[in-house]
Amino acid sequence: MISSLSPTGKADTLSETAFETARREACEEIGLPDINQTLPPPFAVEHLCELPANLAKTELVVRPCVALLHSFDPATGMNADPETELIPRLDAREVAAVFTARFDDFLRIKNSQGRGEGDWYKGSWSLWHNSNWRMHQFFVSNADHAVRPRSPGNQTQNAAVETLSRQEESGQVPHYRVFGMTARMLVDAARVAYARDPGFEHNSHFGDEEMISKLRRLGRLSEKRRPGEELTRETMERAAKLS
Repeated sequence: MISSLSPTGKADTLSETAFETARREACEEIGLPDINQTLPPPFAVEHLCELPANLAKTELVVRPCVALLHSFDPATGMNADPETELIPRLDAREVAAVFTARFDDFLRIKNSQGRGEGDWYKGSWSLWHNSNWRMHQFFVSNADHAVRPRSPGNQTQNAAVETLSRQEESGQVPHYRVFGMTARMLVDAARVAYARDPGFEHNSHFGDEEMISKLRRLGRLSEKRRPGEELTRETMERAAKLS
């Protein structure tokens, strides 16, 4: 079984690597020990690879980092279930809820629970980067081990958690929606992990490295982003024309 954690954030310094950023954010958001900290036995994190960078309309460049959380130690024979033994410690200021879904389901139009198109997956084509892009949406059942953070000193956060819990119990919020760049990166990571294409329409390439390079040639995507600056269609068209 392959598991995926998807905390996101930006580097604190220019010298911080993508994996260092990913591990620090995972520590801050869900309590996974940082890259220089020891995990409780038998757990270990193996850094596998980095995927091509993705580009957001807000001019953020996101580098997916893929790692495997090992829950079996062959040296000691010790085995553990991360969902029960490595319980996340959530930061209520940054995380609304944590939920789980089978990683290979992000390649399926009908998931392993039998939920099909429209109930588990929706997709559509959109114009982005001056070309057609497949936009994915997945709907993860709120019954799938959802964990919601409570804060000992933040009554507003706790009230929001209580409201969300009541809405889920009453059926008002039956699913968590995974969409946008997050959905795209999960699909791409699953394509690499399982060495197969999804059962729905998708873009064949990974990431936005070519467009990122062209935008940098136009002076965009600098180290410090100017407030309110976003990528317009005109900017994207200018970049697309560069050879």
